[in-house]
Amino acid sequence: METKKGFTSIDEYIGSFPEETQKILQEIRATIKAAAPDAEEKISYQMPTFFYNGNLVYFAAYAHHIGFYPSPSGISAFERQLKKYKHAKGSVQIPLDKPLPIALIEKIVAYRYQENEENAQNGKGRKRTAKCNQTPNDVAK
Repeated sequence: METKKGFTSIDEYIGSFPEETQKILQEIRATIKAAAPDAEEKISYQMPTFFYNGNLVYFAAYAHHIGFYPSPSGISAFERQLKKYKHAKGSVQIPLDKPLPIALIEKIVAYRYQENEENAQNGKGRKRTAKCNQTPNDVAK
């Protein structure tokens, strides 16, 4: 693995890893895209990130595991299914030498997608509208 700073795309990030790790990262990416087709891909904190009405999920590759970051709510909602993986408040570690829990990743992403959608509708999340760029003075006009 080449350690590079300043990734500008998910393709660039994935391309910096060995071929076997690239396959795993592409599989996670495809799973996220399928579960959240309207989500925008970007790099945030030098990790692949999917954004939909706010940050949806992040993922990253390490020497022995994949880090998957669906926020604390994504972890707590699936705590029982995540018991066999090392996890913390907002992250889970998926060992590189074990099969990817694709169905579980898909469920977590779908959950977060719905959560972000509901938060946006209730005014709690980030909305991608012109109003987001307005100041309180602009809104008052």
